Amino acid sequence: MNKASGRENQKLRTRQNLLEAAVKCLASGDKPTLEEVAEAAMVSRATAYRYYPNVDELLLEATLHLAANELDQVFAGDELGSSDPLERLRRAEAVTHDMVVRNEPQFRMMLAQTLMRGPLATDPDKLPVRLNRRSKLIEQALLPARDEFSKKNFDLLSQASALLFGIESMIVCRDVLELDHDQAEALKQWILAMLVQGARKKQ
Repeated sequence: MNKASGRENQKLRTRQNLLEAAVKCLASGDKPTLEEVAEAAMVSRATAYRYYPNVDELLLEATLHLAANELDQVFAGDELGSSDPLERLRRAEAVTHDMVVRNEPQFRMMLAQTLMRGPLATDPDKLPVRLNRRSKLIEQALLPARDEFSKKNFDLLSQASALLFGIESMIVCRDVLELDHDQAEALKQWILAMLVQGARKKQ
């Protein structure tokens, strides 16, 4: 691991620690301050402010972090389950879709805040603007079928699938295409089938 990736991993761990500390603080029933969350996460107040300019932004993301924990369980204990990549991708996307539908207003607010921070830069000191859960979930979905694809096609399938997971694709379906939630889900499931079919072709 190089220095840049090491720093990046540390930043992601710090962000996750802050989110998990906020979840624990919220469980007490009172709205915590940013300072209280920082203390619970065992980081300085200055560090917490680098990641979150205000406590409301932190608590919003913490609420969604808690909701998204179900994604970590999609393939838990699934060693004897199906290895079909399309079936597994569709399963992972369906759970993600339902989770986004249940929390759509909050996800839209978080996306707006993310966009306000601007795009990620090549600056090694740039803080991550969000946690990336979808790539890990897609990797878990495709891992049993890894040998069915060339490396190039496996990587392309993983990356293309990520475009269908999360609030961004929901906004396109709902706001641009004017689909309801069921129609949006059907479209994304169809696209996944086309992606897997294309990735299976030899290149």
